[in-house]
Amino acid sequence: MLQQMSQTSYIIRNYQPDDFNNYFQLQVETEQFNRSGRYLTPRTLTESLARPNFAPEKDLFLAEIAGKIVGFCNITLELRIGRALFDFLVHPKYRRKGIATKLIHNAFIRAKECGARVVQAEVQEANLVAKDLLSRLGFRSVRRFFELSLLLHDDLGPGVEHSLMSRALKKSEEDRLTHIQNRLFAETWGFNPNTTEEISYRLNLCGCSPEDVIMLYNGDESIGYCWTIINSEENLALGTNRGRIHMMGVDPDYRGKGLGRAVLLAGLSHLVERGVELAELTVDSSNTVACSLYKSVGFEISATTLWYEKDLA
Repeated sequence: MLQQMSQTSYIIRNYQPDDFNNYFQLQVETEQFNRSGRYLTPRTLTESLARPNFAPEKDLFLAEIAGKIVGFCNITLELRIGRALFDFLVHPKYRRKGIATKLIHNAFIRAKECGARVVQAEVQEANLVAKDLLSRLGFRSVRRFFELSLLLHDDLGPGVEHSLMSRALKKSEEDRLTHIQNRLFAETWGFNPNTTEEISYRLNLCGCSPEDVIMLYNGDESIGYCWTIINSEENLALGTNRGRIHMMGVDPDYRGKGLGRAVLLAGLSHLVERGVELAELTVDSSNTVACSLYKSVGFEISATTLWYEKDLA
């Protein structure tokens, strides 16, 4: 597919394995312009391309000019809930020239072919260019998420007394984490039920480990967890000392007893023990219970993102 652009020809095509270095270079150069703090290495990009239910040769579209990759749009299919997620980027030197529109158009076709009923994309609320593009393409804003951060110290405030046991997840317990996560978030907006394969993949990503997942038990029954992530390689490269609460929650049968606070504090205490100084997490602004919990221990809003959606009917 050949398009004309200011006397320069560009091609929209599918990703091929030989594109890896140029695809990586596009994102490195873009980060030098944007300074978003996003961390990317050949390893993390390789991990992303190898994620379950993702076929780069079909789900990743590239824009190329004279052998240089100047943009991409990839699709993450979550057909259990009928949606496809779009992630797109165009090199700053080649923006506002229609490339992103053509990339997303090809992604639309792929999503419809696979049976997705809706497509969604997340952008920073301050990213006016991306918001305008999505609006012009028929997307509508449907959700606002907060990025929260908390400076950690030894005194995390009062906990909740309980007789339950907490311990780290064992390497052989991926199915246990899969089960409780799917149960906890079954009714949550945008949650796609996980398979054990997907959970195992995530636990083996750079910065992830079963030892950083704190499980809460009532006898032999797992009733809550706090999944933390500490990317020591990223911290070293960026000169930071951050950790993240990836996901956390308490079984619906045990809610209303203060155990959400207990499991959150257990996760934060684990980060403190690992030497983390700044904890971060993402929360749906519509989840007022979670927002209140995080605010009660000192988390503050550091950024806001918007989710956009378009029906494929």
